[in-house]
Amino acid sequence: MSETTAGAARADQATTDLATELQRAVARIYRRVRSEMPASQLGGTQLSVLTYLVKHGPQTLRALSDRERVTPPAMNQTVNALQAVDLVVRRPDPGDGRKVLVTATERGAELVAEGRRVKHVWLNTRLEQLTDAERRSLIEAARLFNEMADS
Repeated sequence: MSETTAGAARADQATTDLATELQRAVARIYRRVRSEMPASQLGGTQLSVLTYLVKHGPQTLRALSDRERVTPPAMNQTVNALQAVDLVVRRPDPGDGRKVLVTATERGAELVAEGRRVKHVWLNTRLEQLTDAERRSLIEAARLFNEMADS
């Protein structure tokens, strides 16, 4: 194996190792933050959809399925589960009566707000324990993660 090929293989392995560590760390912090939330009985997609509806207002099933990158039938199941526990409602789209908009209920909005409050208390407590340099590193990492997620 040439020196160039060996160097490329080491770089590929380093990238794979970094990807593995990042996936592991993100998954662990996600699970840890979710465990603090009162809405932790909801599945990940359910919580994501509910939070999105609270933040961005009524959405069509298609818009939600596109955002979550799931099929419309899978999103329909998610919305049905949220509707069954009075966290969302379906209403006709006032601009197009053929469409249905999914809207968070007051109960859904309260659940998201309480979850956000609890999550922020836990996370803020942990972040306050970091040095300024560590916090700056996390700010840069968050920027990079957001860029990656948007790609």
